[in-house]
Amino acid sequence: MKMKKLNLIATLWEEECVWVVKFLETGVASCGDTPQEALSNLKEALELYLENARELGMRDDLDTALTSAHKFTALIEPKLRPLQ
Repeated sequence: MKMKKLNLIATLWEEECVWVVKFLETGVASCGDTPQEALSNLKEALELYLENARELGMRDDLDTALTSAHKFTALIEPKLRPLQ
């Protein structure tokens, strides 16, 4: 059986001296002391997530989001009113 190539988008940011990273498609997130450590931890978390999804019969529901080659991101900066 041929494995499908996954194409995911990870968002990475610094939060209180820790790097946080999250896959947009799955919501799987992790963290680390460095961006590289956070990404490595995210990869491991994703592998566990996908194995669990497969065991629960949910993997097919994720395939389109995980394998689509046509993805785009946009930075949207909404105007927020001050808290009163």
